[in-house]
Amino acid sequence: MRKLTMIEAIREAMEQEMEKDQNVIILGEDVGVNGGVFRATDGLQKRFGEDRVFDTPLAESGIIGTAVGLAMNGMRPIAEIQFLGFIYQTMDQICAQAARMRYRSGGRFTVPMVIRSPFSGNVRSPELHSDSLEALFMHSPGLKVVIPSNPYDAKGLLISAIREEDPVLFFEPMKLYRSSREEVPEEPYGIPIGKASVIKEGEDATIVTYGGTVPMVLKTAQAFQEKGINLEVIDLRTISPIDTEAIKESVDKTGRLMIVHEAVKTGGVGAEIATIVSEECLYSLAAPIVRVTGYDTPYPVQTVEDDWLPNVERITEGVENLLSYQ
Repeated sequence: MRKLTMIEAIREAMEQEMEKDQNVIILGEDVGVNGGVFRATDGLQKRFGEDRVFDTPLAESGIIGTAVGLAMNGMRPIAEIQFLGFIYQTMDQICAQAARMRYRSGGRFTVPMVIRSPFSGNVRSPELHSDSLEALFMHSPGLKVVIPSNPYDAKGLLISAIREEDPVLFFEPMKLYRSSREEVPEEPYGIPIGKASVIKEGEDATIVTYGGTVPMVLKTAQAFQEKGINLEVIDLRTISPIDTEAIKESVDKTGRLMIVHEAVKTGGVGAEIATIVSEECLYSLAAPIVRVTGYDTPYPVQTVEDDWLPNVERITEGVENLLSYQ
């Protein structure tokens, strides 16, 4: 089986869905002639034409507003926001329009659209390019939020997102775009949205993570494995909805929980998971829940980025703290 990078898997998912369904279109800044800032849409305008892959003005609210209207009228738009930090201008269109349309119309209208956006740090980007803002959209019922961590999941999850009848935000960790290659089937396939993946089994503690922190969590878990400590690692893949059953099952088994993500700590995905476990698995816990996250500041300048983001050292310290309770 051939091996693809994440960016190649994302491009293939869009290409195959466009071949399957003529209502699938792509719009955004520089997605056409240039093929996107990271070349995720490279060659797609040439193949499918300017009516199905087209560049928009530099106006994020216009991109999403247009996509909402298209989706309500039978199209399946894939709208690209160049960097997640630019998404603030679209909050009304996403949260007050797309997310509410099925409810507002009593089921008469759906909004089958995907919003793709690169995010996540460790790439030395300027301000508003690496912000992890995913938790903002967990708080808006009607939206699904998907974050892949590898090429195989990226293709399968994006295909599922394009086929959804409701809006999906698909956030792509920039540092994982070309960091590795993985076997990816050539034929189209879907991965269920809302289903986490247990990527390493263990019984001593559970680590829940997603996106850009998955590789470093696995690296940490493998180092502990050499010491005879077996950590279970869960890749959420979807943060809205969260696969609560997978988390509860793991915590009931291990009795210890750590959550790792790049976004700031307060009000983040980790806070929601910690609350779920506290409400439903309290008597399984043998230690306080640990969170390893970004700090509660704006995303930092490049010179301190490595210390601000979770890293192997901070994750290792968190595990040691988790295991110190007897």
